[in-house]
Amino acid sequence: MFGGLESNLRGRNAAEWTHPDDSPHVWKLYEELVRGEREHYRVEKAFYRPDGTVLWTNLTVSLLRDADGLPQYQLALMEDTTERRLLNLRLRYEATHDALTGLPNRTLFFERLEKALAAGENARFGLCYLDLDGFKTVNDSLGHAAGDRLLVEVADRLQSCATAPGVMVARLGGDEFAALTTGPDTETEVDELAGRIMNALAAPIRVDGRELTVRGSIGIVEGPAGERGAAEVLRSADITMYRAKSAGGNRYEIADPEADARVITRHGLTTALPAALERGEFFIEYQPLVHLGDGSVRGAEALVRWLHPQHGIIGPDRFIPLAEHTGLIVPLGRWVLEESVRQARLWESRTQGGADAAPLRVNVNLSPMQLTHPGLVSDTVDILEREGLAPGALCLEVTESALIGADDDLLKPLRRLAEMGVDIALDDFGTGYSNLANLRRLPVSVLKLDRSFTQGMQHFPADPVDLKIVEGIVALAHSLDLAVTVEGVETGHQADQLRQLGCDTAQGWYYARPGPPDQLHELALADAVG
Repeated sequence: MFGGLESNLRGRNAAEWTHPDDSPHVWKLYEELVRGEREHYRVEKAFYRPDGTVLWTNLTVSLLRDADGLPQYQLALMEDTTERRLLNLRLRYEATHDALTGLPNRTLFFERLEKALAAGENARFGLCYLDLDGFKTVNDSLGHAAGDRLLVEVADRLQSCATAPGVMVARLGGDEFAALTTGPDTETEVDELAGRIMNALAAPIRVDGRELTVRGSIGIVEGPAGERGAAEVLRSADITMYRAKSAGGNRYEIADPEADARVITRHGLTTALPAALERGEFFIEYQPLVHLGDGSVRGAEALVRWLHPQHGIIGPDRFIPLAEHTGLIVPLGRWVLEESVRQARLWESRTQGGADAAPLRVNVNLSPMQLTHPGLVSDTVDILEREGLAPGALCLEVTESALIGADDDLLKPLRRLAEMGVDIALDDFGTGYSNLANLRRLPVSVLKLDRSFTQGMQHFPADPVDLKIVEGIVALAHSLDLAVTVEGVETGHQADQLRQLGCDTAQGWYYARPGPPDQLHELALADAVG
């Protein structure tokens, strides 16, 4: 085991077998056994071989006493565990290091981060979380082998940035890397580290005869140890990195607790959306549409709300984009259409006895994803027939931006609905870049001017440019047999100006805020337009 002759071992004192890797209690146990204070002990111990290599052993030492019970001999049993230890070290290395780049992997980085966060008082940490911009394009265009060579070169450059004591660079997976620094002045060090990383990536990398420009987005988290756990720190770094990426990439951003909270809340809302629809947490408020000529209520726009168990009432501007992103907008939009059509039928049944009562029309918003859904026409027809509502009592609002450059395939469902008698309104008109001549080919019957046009009319005298623009749009719309609705009317002065300009209907807080459906029959609007 020692690689030497028996004569080299005989006669040596046990105390000569010390090794730098001995734990302090090994020789304490030995001394207790020699004094007769213990009968045996077992330890893992290293020995030097004559050639300088290390022999690792499991060592069991027992005490043999003489006839009087005094310590006389030691009996040592030694098992060579060198190869087993080397294998374990190798397995540990492979389990904690990335096979491609040789950098520490997520497991080891997480262990080191936890240790840094558990350090004593006054300890601080700094973390750079890097994701390469456009790496998927390299893999797709040049192949995964080229992508691997690119990652190896990036790893080498990152390693060259981590020369200071206490700095660790790791590959967390894919094209994600992290650098951790600890010490009393990490606030300055982590900024400098991020700058070195960006500089290191600036030079092109040559792969398969091509020079590839490498860009990266970095999220920085820095702070005192002991306040957050490793998972929370990594989540904050990940959120911050994506903030840098959404700002154009090739930059770094510093974590902001308020921004983190918004992202976490948005994620929570996204995951809660499907169950919210099943549990009936959505409800609809209606904002009246008022005829500018006689002040009568002609209908209302349906505006969906979410009554969240923790966050209270949430407006559509917060959850509709999330529903679009997840695809839930289709079943949610169908539910809104069903509820709105059912409500319009209730309004109709209540006003059928009146001599001059006109049916109240309901306006329902359609998202871009709903426009492309193959069931749009059939769902609308089924809902109208099931509830017994005439198509003319329904208006579907589509944003101008959704119809910019729309081809015939996209317009075909809208044309079929318009031919049935359903009104189509072009919502937020004036915010996009559509050619006014295209209005002739769109199956719309109503233009809804964006509220930005009414803002210039809040004060007297009104902005003459805004007046001319609105006047021109109204003249164009009427020449094409389109009605004009204006959003965001907040003052009587605005209402008077819009009536003089020839606008047909309006909605806004001047008339009523969005509310329950019964308010349409309770509004006294004569004074508002008088």
